Amino acid sequence: MEIRPFTESDADAVFEIHRRAFDGRLDEARIVQRLHDADTAVVSLVAVADGHVVGHVLFSPVAVDDHGASVELVGLAPVGVLPEHQNEGVGSSLIRRGIATCREAGVDAVVVLGDPEYYSRFGFEPASEYGLENEYGVDEEFMVDPLHDGALDAVSGTVRYRPEFRQGET
Repeated sequence: MEIRPFTESDADAVFEIHRRAFDGRLDEARIVQRLHDADTAVVSLVAVADGHVVGHVLFSPVAVDDHGASVELVGLAPVGVLPEHQNEGVGSSLIRRGIATCREAGVDAVVVLGDPEYYSRFGFEPASEYGLENEYGVDEEFMVDPLHDGALDAVSGTVRYRPEFRQGET
């Protein structure tokens, strides 16, 4: 399996990956499409197996209300893998490579909203331990991975995702 940066020619395959990975729901696929259209993805990677795109992960900027310091945070969302390639390590590989790419790009921390048991293996910890909340009002499922020592020392407040995550909500 090869992991490489997303290109425009991957757009249709990536839309289909997220549609199928989320049981036919279009929300995640549309979020990815809007983030790419707005050119706001900090890191967007695809996994390719046997010449076909089988997985995708995206990291986009997030903002912290009243954080009082200049810090670059990104949100990991979404990650999707075609159902027939799930449980093969594709998603884990995408997440690990994505986090490493964020670190190399100078990102200070990554936040994620998801299963604590799953994401803790990548270094994510409860965001509330760092004084971070989120606009969705969840606690246990909201986690952060500081990418270097002291990354979040001067940061606290509510993390807000890009408007592309809210477009089309009813």
